[in-house]
Amino acid sequence: MTATQLRIAVLVPCYNEEAAVATVVADFRKALPSAAIYVYDNNSRDRTATVAREAGAIVRSERRQGKGHVVRRMFADVEADIYVLVDGDATYDAPSAPRMIDRLLDDHLDMVVGLRVDQAQAAYRLGHRTGNRMLTGFLASTFGHAFKDILSGYRVFSRRFVKSFPVLSDGFEIETELAVYALELSLPVAEIETPYYARPEGSFSKLNTWRDGFRILGTMVKLYRSERPLRFFAVIGGLLALAAVILAIPIVITFIETGLVPRLPTAVLSMGLMIMALLSVSSGLVLDTVTRGRREMKMLAYLSQPTLKSS
Repeated sequence: MTATQLRIAVLVPCYNEEAAVATVVADFRKALPSAAIYVYDNNSRDRTATVAREAGAIVRSERRQGKGHVVRRMFADVEADIYVLVDGDATYDAPSAPRMIDRLLDDHLDMVVGLRVDQAQAAYRLGHRTGNRMLTGFLASTFGHAFKDILSGYRVFSRRFVKSFPVLSDGFEIETELAVYALELSLPVAEIETPYYARPEGSFSKLNTWRDGFRILGTMVKLYRSERPLRFFAVIGGLLALAAVILAIPIVITFIETGLVPRLPTAVLSMGLMIMALLSVSSGLVLDTVTRGRREMKMLAYLSQPTLKSS
């Protein structure tokens, strides 16, 4: 089945993108003439919805603030065979979409990420670039290396991925969650280099480098706790056990030499820390079993969706 025979949906989450959304709609209409273009307005205070509708997009709204909420609504509402998710700020290259879709179909993938190659210094700020590298490295060390740009807002998905993906994030952490989901289930994914442009005049970024960076890092830690609980709680248990041993060493030496325990509070503290360490490791073992069951349910939900060949 070729791309022209498939239902393609372009999903554009927007918040105050009056200056750019018409360009996005026009560019993707030209690049993917048969695609349905959906613009989801997220409580914009400007004319984003009106401009998008005049440009020919199907306009819907999501009142809960945050990109994660918008993506959750999009994935639930829109029916298609292939989904193209792109920000509404006109920074991503629409002509790359057919190439990304072809890669998805030819290699039977579930997600293709647009690896951003900035075309101007203003397109990709140094702080965002540095933060992206740090977060990508953290994700690679935690869940395995598969992406060079986990925060890219330009992605192509199969229906299987979209309809089985449980969106939990509220904001810009959604990109991290998408990457972790693919890595957790070992789904076939790829990255393709795409040009990345500066925002048009009158369009302003909603990202805050430090605030959103810490939120994404916090999401990674939470995902690591929920998806790798044995490792997470084993590390905590190891640190507690180490502290207990360090506190206990002088007490044990004194006891061997004199037969007395002069620092009873320290001995009690050491014992308490060791008990907490054992409880932490035990919790990790229990939660690891629960996580395995959750992962199996996610895989069953993924496999329950038809492939493109049978759709």
